[in-house]
Amino acid sequence: MFKSKVMLLTAVLIFGVLAIFVRNINLSSKEIALLRGVIGSLFLIAVMVFSKEKISVSALKKNKFLLTASGIGIGANWIFLFEAYKYTTVSIATLSYYCAPIFVTIAAPIVLKEKLSLKKFLCVCVAMLGMLFIVGTNKGNTGTEYNHLLGIIYGLGAAIFYASVILMNKFIKDLKGVETTVAQLVLASLILFPYVMATSGFDFSNMTEKSWMYMIFLGVFNTGFAYALYFTAIKNLNSQTIAVLSYIDPITAVIVSAVFLGEKMTMFQIIGGILILGSTFISEKIKK
Repeated sequence: MFKSKVMLLTAVLIFGVLAIFVRNINLSSKEIALLRGVIGSLFLIAVMVFSKEKISVSALKKNKFLLTASGIGIGANWIFLFEAYKYTTVSIATLSYYCAPIFVTIAAPIVLKEKLSLKKFLCVCVAMLGMLFIVGTNKGNTGTEYNHLLGIIYGLGAAIFYASVILMNKFIKDLKGVETTVAQLVLASLILFPYVMATSGFDFSNMTEKSWMYMIFLGVFNTGFAYALYFTAIKNLNSQTIAVLSYIDPITAVIVSAVFLGEKMTMFQIIGGILILGSTFISEKIKK
């Protein structure tokens, strides 16, 4: 149990420093998303081969439509999140992105036929109030010109796609967590490749050795390694523990943005962040 907690905590800490990698890679958001998927999936495939873990081909065929749709959702989720990092601070982008559980709560009564209680509804309202607090400031506060509103829109777009992936995963049957992740990453890469080639193609002219180093770290550690840790750990932990430890992710992102990127939040944005994270946390406790 303790080992699993350490593994999960390590994974969410790695997820929390995502923005540092993205901000130092001289590629477009869609190029980063594609390379992240390719490198991450290759790493996880290597891990599965090394551990002699087999993938059920029949289960993959059975879930092909859901896996394809969720692969599209993952690719779109990454693109929108990386775009959010460009237009607003890491803190605001992360907090906007963390509205995903709220979107799941709203959609669950329709998609999963789950009952929406009054407490859950109030949590959604509080989260929306928190988002209004964050949207209220549209000026850069670190000497950089930001377009916070556009960044928040991208962050919320990423949250919507992530929420759709969460909901689709509820209907995937007979596949382990790692198997599902590998399939989704591979499909996301296959879907993103023609999209990137048709829209802008690849331009590596601005990529330095430092940028390539960050790109490899993003693919191997932040995607492949972190996902491998995450899906291994959650097998041995209850949902309550997973929900609580997962909140280290946005908290880490906010701290990293302040310490390493010199970004600061206004008092209203801090209040908004507390409302979003607090209401989401309470909603998860009610759910579990």
